[in-house]
Amino acid sequence: MTLGALALLLVLLTIPVAAIAAPAATDTKIDAVLTTDVSTSMNESDVNKVSYEAMKMFVDMASVSGDKIGVVAYTDQILREKALLKIGSAEDKQNLKTFIDQLTRGPYTDIAVGLDEAVKVLESGSEKDHVPMIVLLTDGNNSLNPSKTQEQSDKVLSAAIQKAKDKGYPVYTIGLNADGKLNKDKLQKISDETGGKLFVTSTADKLPQILSEIYASHLKLRVVPLNGFTANGQFQDVAVNIPNGSVLEANISIMSSQPVEVKLVDPAGKEQNIPSDKIVYTSSSAYSLIKILNPTQGDWTLKVKGVPQEKIDINLVYNYDLQVVMDPLVSKTYKAGDGVSIKAHLESGGQKAADAELYKDAKAALIVTDTDTNKTSEVPLKISDKGIEGSWKVADAHSYELKVKVENTNFSRESRPVVLNAKGGSAAAPAPGGDQGKEGTNWVTTGSWIAGLLVLVIGALFALAYWKKANKGFFGQVVLEIKDEETGERTNPQYKKLNAFKGKVQLHQLLSLAPEFAETKGIVFKPGPGDTLIMYNQSDCTIEKGGRVFDASQGKEVKKNDRIRITLQNVNKSISLEYLK
Repeated sequence: MTLGALALLLVLLTIPVAAIAAPAATDTKIDAVLTTDVSTSMNESDVNKVSYEAMKMFVDMASVSGDKIGVVAYTDQILREKALLKIGSAEDKQNLKTFIDQLTRGPYTDIAVGLDEAVKVLESGSEKDHVPMIVLLTDGNNSLNPSKTQEQSDKVLSAAIQKAKDKGYPVYTIGLNADGKLNKDKLQKISDETGGKLFVTSTADKLPQILSEIYASHLKLRVVPLNGFTANGQFQDVAVNIPNGSVLEANISIMSSQPVEVKLVDPAGKEQNIPSDKIVYTSSSAYSLIKILNPTQGDWTLKVKGVPQEKIDINLVYNYDLQVVMDPLVSKTYKAGDGVSIKAHLESGGQKAADAELYKDAKAALIVTDTDTNKTSEVPLKISDKGIEGSWKVADAHSYELKVKVENTNFSRESRPVVLNAKGGSAAAPAPGGDQGKEGTNWVTTGSWIAGLLVLVIGALFALAYWKKANKGFFGQVVLEIKDEETGERTNPQYKKLNAFKGKVQLHQLLSLAPEFAETKGIVFKPGPGDTLIMYNQSDCTIEKGGRVFDASQGKEVKKNDRIRITLQNVNKSISLEYLK
């Protein structure tokens, strides 16, 4: 640590925590794992690999920045897997879609394997403030390898369901019932117990529609069906209404098995360039998707030209920058029989929403959960552009969780929960993770000064230790082999001694800085305790250890004789690495 950096740290530590404003909450981000059955039976039920196209459309519907998506392809084992990738560019989305296109199929099926791995992917890569979810697709019953029993599979499945339930990972199951032999009860159980939803279809052509419904449902949005039509070879107009100024993204999905041409006209009558800095356009063999960023409120016109006689379905999903904020309760103490005044409002961009269109045709309700009995009820509230208000009477001397829900044809939103304890007149308090209100702000500020001083002392004590660690030497060597995934050819083992490096070394350096492997700059090794290595992965490469994804984003220990497999994304090659002392 340099003196300048230490000085800057000292300045920052003297700033009260309360003075450092957190960014305002905006649109919800998701952590989604797309888990798909790639058994050979899918060759018949999904001949044209529409399931792949549906997953790619889900990727395209995701926000242009911030969402995380992973992919698990399973039979009775994991054939391919991609850890959660945080989307920050069009290239990231293309990375995911290319991975999906490269999936292959194999014999046998075991749903338990797919769900178990999806849960592990979320465990290792989900972010605290993101909304997690799993999408599980299969086309039938288990078809187990003779070496595995149904009892063993059921045990793994039960454990995976319980873990998903405990972690709050809803599982949306999709049953592709092409041959009429789908085990619907098993999929229903998975969804019901985890808080997801079951979708069943007899044709793969419906999968893009189902994936768009899952995306919207999970984010409490609404799929708005637009006027579909039978194409006539000419441009045909479809009205697209942007109802208010709080729409962050408008996703227009056009489902067609044949290519289409599209044009887009804004409310002022001006034809827009597609794509542009405000309009993202993607297409495949099964769909086209137009994403309008921060669209102008009003009536847009979508013009679509399709192959004559082709049936074209069109849907619209809005992604809102919108929250429901519940005002602090008037009183601090409550008991059975008391009336509770409820007030709330909508916020957009961290400010109270003034757009009357947001409140138009909307309905509001207070969701009351008696946490002693686990019974939930709804109390209608009045809603207008002036706000949301109403009242509720405490029934019993119990504890309650209160939330305000607002929904209309385009969105559904809930406020953070507030806990009200009516047992002996206890104070009402936000639920864990909820708003803390204005009470206690001085305590936070005072505490932050104390914490800052403590961190200052600790930082000074550890500065020297940090410097020593940054210059610690390595022991041992690594053996590298590079495999061409297309031809199966491998290079001769390359032995790389580590004692020439201090503090850290990039995998790219061990690969002689070859331009072909530039993406491995993000894979770094540092000396660990007891002559081990600590591996950090900030690249898009997939890393596996013992056949399982090895999440090293926060650092993972590599011990003597550990073998690591690194799958590159920019070239169709993989690297095997073994650590020797």
